[in-house]
Amino acid sequence: MSESSVASGHGEAMKPLVSIVTPSYNQGQFLEATIRSVLSQSYPRIEYIVCDGGSKDNSVTVLERYSERLAWWCSERDRGQSEAINKGWRRSTGQVLAYLNSDDVLLPGAVECAVAVFQRAPKCGVVYGDWEYLGRHGDVLGSGRGRSTSFERLLRDGQSVYIGQPASFYRAETVRGVGLMDESLHYSMDYDLLLRLAKVSDMEYIPLALAGYRVHTSAKTTAFAQRHWQETLAVCARHGAHYFSKQRFKYWRYRAFACVPHGLQMWLRRIRRGAKDWAILASDAERHGESTPQ
Repeated sequence: MSESSVASGHGEAMKPLVSIVTPSYNQGQFLEATIRSVLSQSYPRIEYIVCDGGSKDNSVTVLERYSERLAWWCSERDRGQSEAINKGWRRSTGQVLAYLNSDDVLLPGAVECAVAVFQRAPKCGVVYGDWEYLGRHGDVLGSGRGRSTSFERLLRDGQSVYIGQPASFYRAETVRGVGLMDESLHYSMDYDLLLRLAKVSDMEYIPLALAGYRVHTSAKTTAFAQRHWQETLAVCARHGAHYFSKQRFKYWRYRAFACVPHGLQMWLRRIRRGAKDWAILASDAERHGESTPQ
């Protein structure tokens, strides 16, 4: 072996290990794309764990196909997404943590970009970037942009205007210091974790797309939007938000919008034409067997 090869191997060994967990349940149609997006990352030191909740579809077949390239995987009944993430994180040994839902993907170079920020910013507990909205078949529907934020801004404005969950990475030492996911939460556990991390560490925003967020009607945050909002408000109250807050105003705006007939909702989204509006329009058109709206 040449001296340059030895030096290269030693250099890779010095890079921090990144532990990524994918919680999954009956997402076999998307799971392979998620796994491949992690395994194809350019970063050399990734510990990848998949915690399946006992899926009844083809998820286990997919996992068996990639089992030799996974650090660990399981398919067993659990109490939900938060427990599945914690199960994986407790088994992990990396200095950087992330979780990637089984219908989302990492974009090329995402892990390498995130690690570079952690290495130059030792007080940083969270690194996050932009994201793309993807359709059911992986087509790009629009772009989501992150912004620099703080605990106060997160609490006031919510997570979605600043941080896209699949495009975020966490320093393992800081996460273990504030505690893992709250397993009593099923929709806003990432928001709760980010608020706890923002209290004790810096957060660094990268103006690059790091992940793809798949928009489809069976996604949990789409199918259970009302419960998601209620849990988000409970998390806000836990962290000191006032009852008459900007978040609560957004909730009542959502409730009012939800009362509008579906056709009118879609018409209003066409007028507004935000990135997520466009993604929802495309998802809705696909559900009804229509062409993507122009």
